[in-house]
Amino acid sequence: MAECGASGSGSSGDSLDKSITLPPDEIFRNLENAKRFAIDIGGSLTKLAYYSTVQHKVARVRSFDHSDKDTEQDHEPPYEISVQEEVTARLHFVKFENTYIEACLDFIKDHLVNTETKVIQATGGGAYKFKDLIEEKLQLKVDKEDVMTCLIKGCNFVLKNIPHEAFMYQKGSNPEFRFQTNHPSVFPYLLVSIGSGVSIVKVGPGSWETTGLCSALLSTGCMSEPCQAQVETEDRFEWIGGSSIGGGTFWGLGALLTKTKKFDELLHLASRGQHTNVDMLVQDIYGGAHQTLGLSGNLIASSFGKSATADTEFSKEDMAKSLLHMISNDIGQLACLYARLHCLDRVYFGGFFIRGHPVTMRTITYSINFFSKGEVQALFLRHEGYLGAIGAFLKGAEQDNPNQYSWEENYAGSSGLMSSSPELCPTQRPRSGTFDLLEMDRLERPLVNLPLLLDPSSYVPDTVDLTDDALARKYWLTCFEEALDGVVKRAVASQPGSVDAAERAEKFRQKYWNKLQTLRQQPFAYGTLTVRSLLDTREHCLNEFNFPDPYSKVKQKDNGVALKCFQRVIHSLDALGWEERQLALVKGLLAGNVFDWGAKAVSDVLESDPQFGFEEAKRKLQERPWLVDSYSKWLQRLKGPPHKCALIFADNSGVDVILGVFPFVRELLSRGTEVILACNSGPALNDVTYSESLIVAERIAAMDPVVRSALGEGRLLLMQTGSSSPCLDLSRLDKGLAVLVRERGADLVVIEGMGRAVHTNYHAALRCESLKLAVIKNSWLAERLGGRLFSVIFKYEVPAE
Repeated sequence: MAECGASGSGSSGDSLDKSITLPPDEIFRNLENAKRFAIDIGGSLTKLAYYSTVQHKVARVRSFDHSDKDTEQDHEPPYEISVQEEVTARLHFVKFENTYIEACLDFIKDHLVNTETKVIQATGGGAYKFKDLIEEKLQLKVDKEDVMTCLIKGCNFVLKNIPHEAFMYQKGSNPEFRFQTNHPSVFPYLLVSIGSGVSIVKVGPGSWETTGLCSALLSTGCMSEPCQAQVETEDRFEWIGGSSIGGGTFWGLGALLTKTKKFDELLHLASRGQHTNVDMLVQDIYGGAHQTLGLSGNLIASSFGKSATADTEFSKEDMAKSLLHMISNDIGQLACLYARLHCLDRVYFGGFFIRGHPVTMRTITYSINFFSKGEVQALFLRHEGYLGAIGAFLKGAEQDNPNQYSWEENYAGSSGLMSSSPELCPTQRPRSGTFDLLEMDRLERPLVNLPLLLDPSSYVPDTVDLTDDALARKYWLTCFEEALDGVVKRAVASQPGSVDAAERAEKFRQKYWNKLQTLRQQPFAYGTLTVRSLLDTREHCLNEFNFPDPYSKVKQKDNGVALKCFQRVIHSLDALGWEERQLALVKGLLAGNVFDWGAKAVSDVLESDPQFGFEEAKRKLQERPWLVDSYSKWLQRLKGPPHKCALIFADNSGVDVILGVFPFVRELLSRGTEVILACNSGPALNDVTYSESLIVAERIAAMDPVVRSALGEGRLLLMQTGSSSPCLDLSRLDKGLAVLVRERGADLVVIEGMGRAVHTNYHAALRCESLKLAVIKNSWLAERLGGRLFSVIFKYEVPAE
């Protein structure tokens, strides 16, 4: 059997433009703060991984010190805002051609300041080939790491931390890329690494149990007794097989047959060929009788079978296509057999043979589907080229225990997955002669699934897949483009004392505009395209240019105004009868949700009419029956016993949280229900943050005995979600929040806001009762849902028994 042959995904035959110069400042970012390095050197690509600290501005809020004052001034804001410097951790992964390795190493050496690296972890064949060069240039000792161990570590890391890392490829479907959401338990899986040869590795050995696939095989008589399948154990793997027939075989035989020496040119030839001119098909042998055998006439009976009998010259294109089918079908069948033998239904493919080439992915997918009858999935990885470098880095960083943190892809600093369509000449491929980047930010707290999800493995946060829905994609991309001027204006206005705010805002504009144009051409560049990912990309780009919270002053003012109205709103609610009060509380929640600066229809009103307030918002609401109206069912439920504990995900600051959410919270507390109020950990638009909610709750407690006693007795708890997004992913929540939800036995989840309850989680299935409510503040979306602007969604759901 061949050795693995794949430390990553070297683009072995890419045509290089020798005139390309290294753009180091854009590519090797934050090198002056780099702490640790690792490197993976393949046949023609080098993948560099390094960890750095990133210093950026954050807006902090804190209560004023009133110890020397008798009373608070009526005009005084509820808290003060300060801008501080914060240091966070970031992982950088850069992929570049070996042509540039000396220039890159020189640049790294010149910019290594305060590095903690004394030994550089290196993997791949180049770790041996370039060992002396690296040690000479960087004056660091090279520690060579096992290729397969690094590959597995890297694969586990990206599958765990990048939600849309894995995808299926279906040629001709729309979209061709189908991304997988992260399964809560990745293990066990099969990794097929196609380098020069093929290595097949089973990842995640542990305790033994019979899987559903084994049971299915037993029931069909394909197995006489249960096989032993592995369950989750990270970083353990078992080499179970391989083949000497791999990418090197395709390249070598292809060079002999076509006299074409470059790998990508060979793939380009294959994309234009007709394999049926060279291959012998079933119908060539059986004629029309193949139908009686239950076989497809187009099935390949013998690869290159016609070449022995046909007295003709075969084209390079046809021979390359036949060869590609032969190698891919062989690998696919081998992978399928090993998957069935080990009771696995997911096979991840990587290695330089793949590299995102549609023609290769298509043939492997077809082979897996054919031989498994659709029971085994062929999956590819967006960042498979970085797996070795990531693994080598993790090997060298074990003292920092990077697995105790959660990480997220930084869309502002990452290159997207580009189509490398073989219809393009290799010299025109978007990735030829360019540098490729992946950046990941370390989150301060681990993120986990909400324990109340009915089935975490099938949970999809997003309601609409813009990769799939072309009409919606066109609308939302245009919508975000048109909103860009307003965001730039708001960013500049948020930092009036900054001399370079306008310059940085213009850089933000250009960066985000370029991202939007990329997504117009390649909707799948960062995984499944959704409204959530468009919003998150914008937030990442704002942070990139030190605009951490453009709405901080707006929120400060809105919170101050709303707090002054709180007691009046509570008094009017308390004066109502019980049933009348329940409807008023719900209308208050909905009216509060109108105050969303992220919605153009609302921001236009708020900009033009500063007097627009809570009562005006109520009058904007759709009259009942609402667009989605489960209120009567909810009211009936309230006549029953109180809920044990309610988990409420709040949306906007100001009127929304203070006059909408807190009166609703107060009512639940009065019924005897404990409440966990969850707010964003970091800022996004005018969403209320956890730190702001603490101050707001403190101010409300000073005015209201119900809230005051609930806070003091621990019946009202304020928690952070772990998110800095206007949307909500219930599979990536702060671990502390998840633990509390389980401890308190939460039996009601309330999700409010268009981003959290419509763009995301509209179809989320929970194991407990849930309320999803929002006001539709986008005309196009309202029309698509069958309503109009300011239509109401009030969705009360009870899980099936």
